[in-house]
Amino acid sequence: MDHQQELSHLTLASLPFFILLLCLPSLSVGDLNSDKQALLALFSAVPHGRKLNWNQSIPLCTSWFGITCTANSTRVIAVRLPGVGLHGPIPANTLGKLYALQVLSLRSNRLSGSIPSDVLSLPSLHYLYLQHNNFSGNVPPSLPLNLNTLDLSYNTFTGEIPRGIRNLTQLTSLSLQNNSLMGHIPDLNLPQLKRLNVSYNHLNDTIPLSLQKFSKSSFLGNSLCGFPLGSCPTYPISQKPHNGWKKSIIAIVVGGSALLFLLAIALLVCCLKRRASELSGSLRVKASSGGRTVKPKEEFSSGAQEAEKNKLVFFEGCSYNFDLEDLLRASAEVLGKGSYGTAYKAALEEGVTVVVKRLKEVIVGKREFEQQMDSVGRVGQHPNIVPLRAYYYSKDEKLLVYDYIETGSLASILHGNRTTGRTPLDWNTRLKILLGTARGLAYIHSKLHAKFCHGNIKSSNILLSEDYEPSVADIGLAPVMNFPANPPRTIGYRAPEVIEARKFTQKSDVYSFGVLLLEMLTGKAPLRSPGNGEDVMDLPRWVRSVLREEWTAEVFDVELMRHHQNVEEEMVQVLQVGMACVAKSADSRPKMVEVVRMIEEVGLSEMENRPSEEENGLMESNAETP
Repeated sequence: MDHQQELSHLTLASLPFFILLLCLPSLSVGDLNSDKQALLALFSAVPHGRKLNWNQSIPLCTSWFGITCTANSTRVIAVRLPGVGLHGPIPANTLGKLYALQVLSLRSNRLSGSIPSDVLSLPSLHYLYLQHNNFSGNVPPSLPLNLNTLDLSYNTFTGEIPRGIRNLTQLTSLSLQNNSLMGHIPDLNLPQLKRLNVSYNHLNDTIPLSLQKFSKSSFLGNSLCGFPLGSCPTYPISQKPHNGWKKSIIAIVVGGSALLFLLAIALLVCCLKRRASELSGSLRVKASSGGRTVKPKEEFSSGAQEAEKNKLVFFEGCSYNFDLEDLLRASAEVLGKGSYGTAYKAALEEGVTVVVKRLKEVIVGKREFEQQMDSVGRVGQHPNIVPLRAYYYSKDEKLLVYDYIETGSLASILHGNRTTGRTPLDWNTRLKILLGTARGLAYIHSKLHAKFCHGNIKSSNILLSEDYEPSVADIGLAPVMNFPANPPRTIGYRAPEVIEARKFTQKSDVYSFGVLLLEMLTGKAPLRSPGNGEDVMDLPRWVRSVLREEWTAEVFDVELMRHHQNVEEEMVQVLQVGMACVAKSADSRPKMVEVVRMIEEVGLSEMENRPSEEENGLMESNAETP
């Protein structure tokens, strides 16, 4: 009996453990739900200028603006809401409930009051960006021990720099500039600290020895002395300055303060002028020697510009949450130079990569430019279109921001390095690219109005994913750009009416697509190699001349004819579609929706009876077997 009772007792004692095991999945969901409720509480309690897409009905981890979750979507690990118009204090029991939070960026808003203590006790917080707000009071004496970056600059903090910062042994960047801090700087002695800025406060006394490795700009605008600033005054221990000396010292301090004030104004003016020049040469390009990317320096003076002027315009549904300052500080490399500007690959903080197109010779004003970009933004919701995510307009600079697509352009894959060992684009892949591109263009033509067109169709503007799914880029820029007098890289794609009268229409898009189609069939770009006298090749004229001689097979790319003899009939049908598109009269060309249908019919007509690539290889192998 005793043994049975003991077993019974053990069984009863084990019940809570089994119940806990059964509840573990729901606890995981509950954690994410609690994160969602905490964010919704913040959303409802803190007024915000920019519309956020935080909604109970859409997935938090994949659709909420500024939110990043763990790989398994069980917790929120990053909240990035810079420049969204948040104002007022942060309420307790909101952000402080995101217990797995690693990154919090609320910079360039109008938040005020003190930082809630529950936020400062988050154990996993590594990056805290609160600069350019109106936070006040003392800098919190207790901060998350795992902090890597702490930026409280451009607020109204008062009091002394807390000694508790010495406990942040993982800290690599500390920014406290442009506050009202006073007293001396504690001897921080943080071995990992790489960036420090305490300039333009009311600090005094000697700069600690452990911080003298930083430059003068880290300490300007204070009453500090010691290296790297001037040496501190010394007096004999038994001697104190007499009254005359005191008056002299007071005069020196007053004069020095006035000089520092004038110097601060001069620095501010220089910063503003430098920011204007940075906007015209901001994106740092990859160094040509050695292929190394130039690492940009941290610029602590960039906050001199008002947040409203330092703002990108994002489109609804975009999950990016960086601002212009982030782009200026990003390392970048040139992807290519086109007729409308230069495209850069910009690597931002924490692994975000985008394409930034820097436009040149925009000929319209701000209002017309914004209206056109709004139209471009509305046609971006299609799988075969590269969406415009954001834009920036100022008198001196116009920038467009797109997603970065890794594989590259059709031009580079179709024409690049045609040597032994190259894997050419097979017919099925070319047909897939043509059909996807045609569908994207048809969507552009049907989404808004009859006058909206792409205006710059060419193979370098067709970007390909890893599985060769095409996306059409550079939509709708032609109406706002200056028409180049001699644009050799695009004129080969342009319809006669565009060249003669700068008349961009949907039918001129059809012509450009026809040239692209012929390029896919022939393997020839509408450009000659440099040094042949003229840059531009009239590809439609060349194809017509070959067809007049009834040498149809001579038109097709040798890479297609070498490996795909069984699809020549399909290629002829697609060739007929291309020739219809490049008709000299615009009225004779089909609409893009009709082009889509014709290409679909070509692909479906023979697909069922066509042997696969594997079957072709097997048949060739069997034929060679004795």
